[in-house]
Amino acid sequence: MKTFLTLGKFLAGDEAVAAQSAERFAAQPVDFVWPVAEGDVYSKRLTTLAKPTQPVSGPGTFTGKATRTLTFLPCEKPGWWIRRTDLKEQLPIEVSAKNIWTTQRNIVLRSGSPHNYLRMVEHIVALKRGMGIDNIIVETDSGDPPLFDRSSMDLVEALNEAGVEELPAPAPLVTVREPVTIAGVRGDFITLAPAPRGETKLTMDVAVDFDSVLGQQRIQFEVTPKSFGHGAFARTNATRAQMFYTKTVGKIFADTRNLGYTRENILIHGRKSYVNPPRFTEDAPGKSLEAVWHRATLDLLAALSLIDTGRFVGSVWSYRAGHTLDCRLVTLLQLHGLLIPHVW
Repeated sequence: MKTFLTLGKFLAGDEAVAAQSAERFAAQPVDFVWPVAEGDVYSKRLTTLAKPTQPVSGPGTFTGKATRTLTFLPCEKPGWWIRRTDLKEQLPIEVSAKNIWTTQRNIVLRSGSPHNYLRMVEHIVALKRGMGIDNIIVETDSGDPPLFDRSSMDLVEALNEAGVEELPAPAPLVTVREPVTIAGVRGDFITLAPAPRGETKLTMDVAVDFDSVLGQQRIQFEVTPKSFGHGAFARTNATRAQMFYTKTVGKIFADTRNLGYTRENILIHGRKSYVNPPRFTEDAPGKSLEAVWHRATLDLLAALSLIDTGRFVGSVWSYRAGHTLDCRLVTLLQLHGLLIPHVW
């Protein structure tokens, strides 16, 4: 994995604060390095599904008791498209940075009518880059996505069962023109570096640092179908206080009405202990890496999947960042013309 050397060109944020954060990031121990298996690679051609998936259903994220369903369909049209089957006169929403509506607590995509949206799309669209499937229609019967006890594994398995079909054209790749960095207000930053000529990997070095039992977690991995499938089992985390708020006063507000949250589908943590058993305890002695795997594969990769001109390749370093910084970075890359084609 490429050594962290420079913060690169600043797109936003305080450079001095980011430099201090980079020092803390570099000093934080790496808990786990994913071993890359031979043959664990993506197709060089554009891909879609060989057939539609079986419908995948679960309780609504924001409604709780209502059942919500997703179905993935083959598509020759470039990109991922979200089609609301309950809104008959709305066009599909392209999975793209240009359709980001809000990122305050989760990523919401919207196009056209204010009613034509899908909330908390990150755990769905992360499969675009994570599984290397380029063209798909996602059918949903609501703007409220389903939750699953196994995080996004139900979706991974549905796509694997449907199978991948290669299309005649080569898959387009993009990378950054030069190393770039965006910094936030919490000592958080993300740095991207271009893929060397002829190299088509996406490598990630991701660290989190929580003031709770989650603590410091850091992983390094090359994004492959297997490493993504490993991380897709990691759940969103919430504090005891957040869970209490969600079930009480939070019911009043749309962005915190997460009524589908349970002890099975969310990792709940306090300052010194977990409320429910954490996963990913086998990757590092004496600690769980569930939070950082979720952050890397189902949050950060989701933002990179909003790049609609090709599969992003290169190197990524992320420290303490979240949805807002992720999506702001992807938007600024396109706003400043910093994404360029990359050759296989």
